[in-house]
Amino acid sequence: MTEPGTASSSTTARAEVPDAAVDRSRLTVVVNPKAGGGRAAKVLDGVRAALARWAEDVSVETTKSLEHAEELARSAVAAGRVTVALGGDGLVGRVAGAVARSGGVLAVLPGGRGNDFARGLGIPRDPALAATALVAAVERRVDLPEANGVPFVGIASLGFDSDVQVIANRTTWLSGQSVYTYAALRGVAAWKPARFTVTIDGEPPLEHVGWTVGAANGPYYGGGMKFAPDADIADGRLEIVLVARTGRFTFLRLFPRIFSGRHVEVPYVQVRRGERLVVDADRPFQVYADGDPIADLPAEIVVRPGALRLLTPPQA
Repeated sequence: MTEPGTASSSTTARAEVPDAAVDRSRLTVVVNPKAGGGRAAKVLDGVRAALARWAEDVSVETTKSLEHAEELARSAVAAGRVTVALGGDGLVGRVAGAVARSGGVLAVLPGGRGNDFARGLGIPRDPALAATALVAAVERRVDLPEANGVPFVGIASLGFDSDVQVIANRTTWLSGQSVYTYAALRGVAAWKPARFTVTIDGEPPLEHVGWTVGAANGPYYGGGMKFAPDADIADGRLEIVLVARTGRFTFLRLFPRIFSGRHVEVPYVQVRRGERLVVDADRPFQVYADGDPIADLPAEIVVRPGALRLLTPPQA
């Protein structure tokens, strides 16, 4: 883990990577064929055809691992091409990190189970439609957070959410929002409140007892749950959501509010904002982001303002 006091200097250095020259008509599609239970592979031909209608040069590269996806993204940037991530949020996060560190440009097409990052941008849920709409996309500077140095694009969380993600990742017979709802309901029965130590922007540590600690770059996770309704990918800050201890019945009664973002209105939920979160707990948890485990505790989560050049719908 980065020592306190050194994160901001390393973050600034990476954020100042020179912009690479990119030809918007030359695309490299980095695809995880297993994403969404094989959905990405099924839609690939339609995506390729939709892109070819307006782009001069479309190549497709299939990933073997997240590390391989990073290599493919770096190669695309070095060749002056737009990197197009087709897969789930986990692929998008890792590709985004490689693109940002190389000064390139990223486009996102939904090909996984949740596709929460694309949802927050207003990208069409149909991958072929999203590929067609990409011709009118505009380039924006957006933030890119990291947990213990590993980049992510959506929401990093731990505690009850860690248990839910383990169940969700083992559940292959459901998709989208259904799998995360199922996992949450299953996880409630075995959950015991955890004691977290939370430090935001170097302020005195606070003790948080309850369900979850989350650091959000965008509003959605879990296939459409609006966990951080006011999170903004371009404001240079994380929306930090703390869900305090409640009884199981109260938690279940309030759970439906998360789909509209109204859970933040109840007294059990506290929302803070900051650029740097350091969190630990009284028992081991993995920090999950974009559907994947990305860090162990203690974890330092920082935001890199404007680090990523991203193609988004004009209205995003």
